[in-house]
Amino acid sequence: MKARIPKTGGGAQNMNQMIKKAQKMQDEITVLQEDIEARDFTASAGGGAVEVVMTGKKNIKSLTIKPEVVDPEDIEMLQDLIISAVNEAVTTIDTTTEAEMSKITGGVSLPGLF
Repeated sequence: MKARIPKTGGGAQNMNQMIKKAQKMQDEITVLQEDIEARDFTASAGGGAVEVVMTGKKNIKSLTIKPEVVDPEDIEMLQDLIISAVNEAVTTIDTTTEAEMSKITGGVSLPGLF
């Protein structure tokens, strides 16, 4: 007995359409990644006592510390505020990247892209 494979027709045409869609998606992802890398992301901690500006490439562009938060007797608090602000900026970059990528990919996770 022979197995019957349904004939759907246009297999090559469907494959070409899929390839074109994948290439378009890849181009859109590349443009988005470049756009995000060019952006600045700002985060603060301690009610604005420490503010960090980070690029989309996760490089610190600037760090602002209000003088009133600098206490030589409590360096640990200042360190914690800096760490919190940097971590918040990184989280913002990651969240923004994920949200904007999902618009392009339709929510499909593509390992290695972000």
